[in-house]
Amino acid sequence: MDLLLLILGFVCVIVGVFGSFLPFLPGLSSCWVGLLLLYLTKAVENNYWILGITLLITIIITVLDYVIPARGTKKFGGSSYGVWGTNIGLIVGIIAPIPFGVIIGPFVGAFVGEMIYDSKNHNRAIKAATGSLLGFLASSFINFLFCVIFLGIFLNIVWQNRFLLF
Repeated sequence: MDLLLLILGFVCVIVGVFGSFLPFLPGLSSCWVGLLLLYLTKAVENNYWILGITLLITIIITVLDYVIPARGTKKFGGSSYGVWGTNIGLIVGIIAPIPFGVIIGPFVGAFVGEMIYDSKNHNRAIKAATGSLLGFLASSFINFLFCVIFLGIFLNIVWQNRFLLF
């Protein structure tokens, strides 16, 4: 049973690493589930500090995944229409079956929102949409970074308990 949990945990962590930049796969939350599965084995002693801290990081970064693109829009001069457009575009991009929808959605949403706000100022709309795109890329990088850290934690725990696991 321990070997099955170890394999499933490793698969979850790997899926999480790929999911940090492929939007159709779960990212950091999948990595955390992988750590949880590792700690459910009898060979690895439970460490509630690691599980709790990594869960807190997962929750914070998951919330930031939705906040950062909107903040990027605002930082690049976007109005509240652009911020709302970014958020709506992000939701549509996640749901829509188009390639790179999670990248295109917020960009187009911010652009459309800014065009509704001021239809004559195309430069402002493009600037706000660029801020949304940069915010998304920053969010993806942060997600990837923490997924790799979670992978390192997973591998370190497996290495420390290798004689009990194998």
